[in-house]
Amino acid sequence: MRRLADLAPLSLALLLAACGDAQPLLPPDAILPDGGRYRGAVVDGLLQGPGRLDYRNGSRFVGHFRDGQQHGAGEWHGAQGEHYQGDFRFGAFHGQGTLRQADGSRYQGGFSEGRFAGEGTLELAGQVYRGEFKRGQFDGEGHLEWADGSSHQGQFRRGQPHGQGVRRDAYGNSYSGEFVRGQLQGQGSFQGADGDRYSGGFRAGQFHGEGRYQGAAGDVWSGRFVEGALTGDGRFQGSDGEHYRGQFRNWSYHGQGRLRRADGSVYEGQFALGEYTGDGTLTGADGSAQAGTWLRGRRVRDAQGQPLPDPLELGLLEQGRLLAEAIAALPASTPRIELYALTLAGDGKQSVFLREADYVARLLGERFAARGSLTLANHRDHLADRPLATRESLRRAVQALAERSGAEDIVFIYLTSHGSPQHELNLDQPRLQLADLPADELAALLRPLRERHKVLVISACYAGGFIPRLQDDKTLVMAAARADRVSFGCSEENDFTYFGRALFAEALQQTYDLQRAFELAKAHVAEREAADGFEPSEPQIWAPEAVLAHWREWRRQQDEQALSAAPTDKSTSNH
Repeated sequence: MRRLADLAPLSLALLLAACGDAQPLLPPDAILPDGGRYRGAVVDGLLQGPGRLDYRNGSRFVGHFRDGQQHGAGEWHGAQGEHYQGDFRFGAFHGQGTLRQADGSRYQGGFSEGRFAGEGTLELAGQVYRGEFKRGQFDGEGHLEWADGSSHQGQFRRGQPHGQGVRRDAYGNSYSGEFVRGQLQGQGSFQGADGDRYSGGFRAGQFHGEGRYQGAAGDVWSGRFVEGALTGDGRFQGSDGEHYRGQFRNWSYHGQGRLRRADGSVYEGQFALGEYTGDGTLTGADGSAQAGTWLRGRRVRDAQGQPLPDPLELGLLEQGRLLAEAIAALPASTPRIELYALTLAGDGKQSVFLREADYVARLLGERFAARGSLTLANHRDHLADRPLATRESLRRAVQALAERSGAEDIVFIYLTSHGSPQHELNLDQPRLQLADLPADELAALLRPLRERHKVLVISACYAGGFIPRLQDDKTLVMAAARADRVSFGCSEENDFTYFGRALFAEALQQTYDLQRAFELAKAHVAEREAADGFEPSEPQIWAPEAVLAHWREWRRQQDEQALSAAPTDKSTSNH
């Protein structure tokens, strides 16, 4: 801030007195030497008391004068639109006042010798500061808000955050600790808007030094951080049970380390960018060990240094045989109504989908007496012993079911994987680039079964978006979520997704009625999501009466068959 005397001429020393009688030569309404027009009292050549002074450049002052200078309450209007109302002292803003500048900024609070001082509020270019000022700058305790919604609460010095404070950015993240010239420095903490947390060292606003970072899902990284990333010796504890201790680079396992995976296997050796690379030993949960040299997660040489074949290449050689054998094992239909099953686990990076698909296949075989069953599965450890879940293998499996089943039969299809907002089922086998399965392509793949009564269950995010493409009078569709909602439970350590557990492990253990089973599963999912604080997924169903009726007829036939097979008499023996 400048003194008012700097903003407009105030050379008010007017000792203009007549020789001998000391009477003022100027009348009360006077024109000053610099051209200013003054209205008010002049005593002994000085402006005194209440008055008004208009300058030649258009600025003006109305208020109190003392000995030729503004002093006391007053109001000043600048030539460029500035406006101040408040206290003056010897020509400068001093005390409490409100200043509006030509650029739209506004300050209300204390002044000292023309500068902001003490408590005040400054609004400037979308920023708002409330707090203490010194020599015209933020200094002391205060709260600063920026135009993008970010803010800082705490100590300031010379216009910048300096000292203890809390910074909140535009995304809802908060940083607290000791700030130096606007940057978090030394010990501090971070709280992410999504639930992530960090406590430890900072440098220039980034994680730097010893610290601990915990993700919203419960994963924990601890150790040495450098410029925002875990780099050097550290530890990782996954929410799924995975545990690593060793060296890191930019959050990834890199260097020497020991990793215990959620499936119980342990790798000890060298890593590069998160993958086994270099000399190391992988010990399975069953105690089997593989030692040698690794490259990008694959053992390429044994312990004696001999090169090894690539499991991916071996697995691809086996795929044709595996699918052919699975199809050949499908029995042909009988005159009775039979149930045929097809299950698919789409994402091979997480074991939950394989476990779930296998459970459903067993359930349909044991509890529902499925005559024939096919399972297509992607999994990082089962490339050479399971038929892959690809669009082409699904097409061939559907064609085989159409050929082996009869018009009277029911086909039960279960698909479990990740889903996308574009309503595509994720098909992912590590180290292979597979195309995902869109809803319209799934509908096309199922055309060979158009004359069959079908029950199709999709456990995936956004699965409700598949229903419009699949619904017809012979296809009942259950979807784990609304077309615009995610579903839950897709993690490595789980045996089921939320919807898979609710439908197959709970509801279908209580009732054979499909409509009733879906309503029970929907209620179970809603209860669990509410307990976990998740947005409801709202499972969906398309249930044609023709499919429900045919399912009931099949169940009636199953019951009759069971009764006819029951023994008609019982023999007893005494011991």
